Amino acid sequence: MVVEGVPAGRPVDLTSYFGRRHEIAEARRLLGTVRLVTLTGPGGVGKTRLAGRIAAGAQKQFRDGVTFVELAELRDPALLANLVADRLGLRDQSARAAADTLIEHLRTRSTLLVLDNCEHLVGACADLVDKLIVSCPKLVILATSRQSLSVEGEHLLMVPPLSVPRGEDVRSPDELAKYDAARLFVDRATAVLPSFAVTDENCADLARLCERLEGLPLAIELAAVRCRSMSVRQMVERLSKRLSLLTVGTRTAPRRQQTLRAMIDWSYSLCSRPEQLVWERASVFSGTFDLEAAEHVCGGPGVERTQVLDLVDGLLDKSVLVRDEHGGVARFRMLETLREYAQDCLDRAGDRARVSRLHRDWYAGLTARFEAEWHGPRQVAWVDRLRQDHANLRVALDFCVNDPADAVVGLRMATRVDDYWGIRGFHTEARLWLDRALAAAAPDAPQRVAALRMSGWFALLQGDIPTGIDRLTQAGELVAATGDPVQEAYLAHAWGMAALFSGDLTKAAEAFARVLPTFREHGELRGELFTLFIYGYTLGLAGDPAAGRTMLQEAIDRSTAIGESFWRAWALWGLSQVEITYGDVEAADQAAKEALRLEREFGNRLGEAFSTDLLAWVAQRQGRPVRAAMLLGAASAIWSAIGSSPSLSAVFDQPHREYLELNRQCLGAPAFQKAFAEGSALPSDLAMHYALEEDTSEPTADSDRSTLLTKREVEIARLVAEGLTNREIAARLTIAQRTAESHVAHILTKLEFTTRTQIAVWVASGG
Repeated sequence: MVVEGVPAGRPVDLTSYFGRRHEIAEARRLLGTVRLVTLTGPGGVGKTRLAGRIAAGAQKQFRDGVTFVELAELRDPALLANLVADRLGLRDQSARAAADTLIEHLRTRSTLLVLDNCEHLVGACADLVDKLIVSCPKLVILATSRQSLSVEGEHLLMVPPLSVPRGEDVRSPDELAKYDAARLFVDRATAVLPSFAVTDENCADLARLCERLEGLPLAIELAAVRCRSMSVRQMVERLSKRLSLLTVGTRTAPRRQQTLRAMIDWSYSLCSRPEQLVWERASVFSGTFDLEAAEHVCGGPGVERTQVLDLVDGLLDKSVLVRDEHGGVARFRMLETLREYAQDCLDRAGDRARVSRLHRDWYAGLTARFEAEWHGPRQVAWVDRLRQDHANLRVALDFCVNDPADAVVGLRMATRVDDYWGIRGFHTEARLWLDRALAAAAPDAPQRVAALRMSGWFALLQGDIPTGIDRLTQAGELVAATGDPVQEAYLAHAWGMAALFSGDLTKAAEAFARVLPTFREHGELRGELFTLFIYGYTLGLAGDPAAGRTMLQEAIDRSTAIGESFWRAWALWGLSQVEITYGDVEAADQAAKEALRLEREFGNRLGEAFSTDLLAWVAQRQGRPVRAAMLLGAASAIWSAIGSSPSLSAVFDQPHREYLELNRQCLGAPAFQKAFAEGSALPSDLAMHYALEEDTSEPTADSDRSTLLTKREVEIARLVAEGLTNREIAARLTIAQRTAESHVAHILTKLEFTTRTQIAVWVASGG
């Protein structure tokens, strides 16, 4: 679902927003003049929603968009840059530091990057922000934190509580409505009790309640849900007593911190004991979680598993949990302030280790289910599922690597999801968890061979040849001692891939021929499908196209029969290169496009790069050199985004270079460079549409600027010239406003303009 006006990565607001006009205006002013603005304030004051509001209103200021990065789910500062890169859509598969990838991507882009909840990673955030600000002159960063980042050039904007009335000064509902805190309370109260209304009788009590809560939005929202069970006056009386007790015990705590703690304490006390236990136990989750996970982790002493659904409903009613929905499945999350409170309770009860182990066991089981079901019809759904639970996988893996007794579970988890790591481009993170688990596990851990082999494989994919060879060599020594034929076959396969990457087709083919019977004999479907694809590809390029086609077709047929798409896509791509090598251009075109459609479903950026590049070769052979140059540019952008290049494989890189040079000679250097640049500037979704020829109004590279635009873009440019807003354009053409905004942004980019006025002048002059 695309929600208009929501920055990428930002949770959608499901409730109305009140106040902050001054802070929003001041923040927008600062974002136009400085590079780093940090919203600071205590927990519960509303920094996250304010940042989201500011970002949504600032999108037009930043040509390359706004990206919202929620950091609360991240515990490991070493993965900070990786998380930011992921939210920006980068899938860097190289061995370079993720911060360097970010710098390369953002160096020339006009972007607003929102980093939310920096306080628990303040040192890492400060280091990363400093690097980005220095190296990326058009980048602006908006951060939220309970403390400043202390980075040069940082401008702090304190987020105050909402405006509150003084109880004795409020005499009517109209007077009360002037205060944002009261308006927020009324809005949330009527959401749970539609009959709630501010009257002459209760307005003074409501004013006193808002005053007691000091205008803290989180405290107000927690109080509002109590309207179903007590009057406003009862709330004031109970809260006054609780604040008095709390102040006696914590005189050194800041007053607002005392207020929020009292409100959370009160919410906690009004929960049943089973609800309290679920609240505490759910604090071990990171990011979002589903009902099945909650039942496993939160059930136990004091809570029957069958009770968890009703208890979760109760916590939703009390605003302790927030409900999201993804892919038709309800998922739940907890605000960071409430999670911290619950973890304190869990620690005081001495139950953190037990519950964390249950959490680890659930996600270990999830990886086992992924492994068992991966080669089947639910692959795309599984990739999406693990993406939703990635933060929880990190927490579970971290639990494993911090105790040698649990490290073997970490080895099993990390090795089970290697295809997920690869598809998502998380090569660096895969190596990090594999290597951490290897360091913590016993020398005779049963998964050690597989972990060493996979760590070596990811190192080779990143071009870290010495480390890759070292890991594979270590794995070989262990295999020799155990004599496991399956692990021996997988290791020989990895060495065959290394030979193929270096261009030694003979050595690679020998390795693949040796291992295929072993995989078949032992029912290793993954090994069999991978080998059928790569062996057929190798034979085809080594001079035996008939054998290559036969084996590649077997891989395609086997994958199709079981509903598998991942290896089918790779086999189709391999078949495409074999076909174009031996002259069947149309067969190559068909196979590459089918592969690209599957890769797009997965979000397999490496596959997209290979297939888009190959479709450029096809276009050149079809006599469409402009299309070929644009596709080479589009592929180049993908290669750059994932930190890789065609040189990853010598048997692909050589024809790539030949087609690149042929295309340059065919068009001439200026025309080639123009078309190549246009292709590389295409947004990812448009590049895929263009490569697959799904849009008949394809862009061209003629000298006339108007030919740079699609028919739809020309139509929208004319509406801009008529003075229509994006909303009006969307209504006129019956499209989403976000789509209209995207088209206008593309027009500005293609015409090298910066304002709508320039578009209007260009149209008026006959453009």
